[in-house]
Amino acid sequence: MNHNNAQIVTEDLKNIWHPCTQMKDHETLPLIPIKEGRGIYLIDFENNAYIDAVSSWWVNLFGHVNPHISSKIKEQLDTLEHVLLAGFTHKPAVNLAEKLVNLTPKGLEKVFFADNGSSAVEVALKMSFHYHRNLGEHRPLFLSLSNSYHGETLGALSVGDVQLYKDTYAPLLIACIQTPVPKDQTKECAKEAIVELKKLLEERGSEISAFIIEPLVQGAGSMHMYHPDYITEAKSMCKSYGIHLIADEIMTGFGRTGTMFACEQANITPDFMTLSKGLTGGYLPLAVVMTTNEIYNAFYCDYNEYKAFLHSHSYTGNPLACSAALATLELFEASDVLGENKKKSAYILEKLEKFKTLPNVKEVRQTGMISAIELQGYEAKERIGLKVYQYGLNHGVLLRPLGHIVYFMPPYIITYEEIDKMIDTAYNAIILL
Repeated sequence: MNHNNAQIVTEDLKNIWHPCTQMKDHETLPLIPIKEGRGIYLIDFENNAYIDAVSSWWVNLFGHVNPHISSKIKEQLDTLEHVLLAGFTHKPAVNLAEKLVNLTPKGLEKVFFADNGSSAVEVALKMSFHYHRNLGEHRPLFLSLSNSYHGETLGALSVGDVQLYKDTYAPLLIACIQTPVPKDQTKECAKEAIVELKKLLEERGSEISAFIIEPLVQGAGSMHMYHPDYITEAKSMCKSYGIHLIADEIMTGFGRTGTMFACEQANITPDFMTLSKGLTGGYLPLAVVMTTNEIYNAFYCDYNEYKAFLHSHSYTGNPLACSAALATLELFEASDVLGENKKKSAYILEKLEKFKTLPNVKEVRQTGMISAIELQGYEAKERIGLKVYQYGLNHGVLLRPLGHIVYFMPPYIITYEEIDKMIDTAYNAIILL
């Protein structure tokens, strides 16, 4: 580590508490100060370049410092940096809302702005509960899938199924119950899980405000994947019990699963859709909750402080973030991004075949531009993912496994040669474990 790197690391560790990190690890595992981003690469102060194989926590779609997105933010910066969205509005928010209504499944006609994915989940939960309250119903429960993750604010933690979080923060969480996620990507497992959902709804359907799911892929839940038939049937069953379906597309949205939104593969329109991460191309924090006119109208009335929806953020609908989102959507419009992604995902799947011959690989799975390799035969204390992470950095690839799950979720601009390097690096790391 050169002097510049070392100095930045020392100053960082003096004051910064990093997320998802046991800070004591950095006594032996050095931080990597990043000087700049360029396309698919992150570059440190020693000019080492790393392929960003995880899109910097799944947010980056079109590469770092994308010229089009950067230029649109700069234009907006000289016009209006921010204004409150209560009693005021602005063109970037208006234009973005219109584009999202036209882009998302038919029937999602209202847009509520938030700041990040967890906040969007909080909005959807509160909006669902409040909707039922406005109709004179008391539905105190939320339903989610086993193995799910929806964020780390208290409401989002409550509807997730991460045992560590629930054990630690249990007294603070709202009421939520789980139903089994389909065991794998087969239609048969989808049917089995629907049978369990039906049993639960028959017993407790009248108590439940909303059923929240990560459609097709459970991100932090080990990149677990399941068949779209489950979503189709779940939506139908929820409707018969008056339960809202919340599609948490924060990670799966904007082309990650092969279609613009994962729900499209199930041919359904959810009652709520939460969007963030790739929405701004990885540039700025922004989230939205898409919902229906029916839900919107349940709050629309002469002034009634109990009936009005109670949620706000200072930076709601920030013009800079909205401009980044508009520029990102323009890149989808400018070329056949999803078509190119299909070719790349097919190439990645072909390259993944060799992992199936390794004795420490349990399963290889893929949905669109999300691929995962599940390792087996290790104890959690061995921290296998950390070893893969370190090997990747030493060979110019940022891999950040989820425990024993090595996954790829690169920016869409990745070339076939860069795919080769990304996958070969992971393969070599796994062989050496």
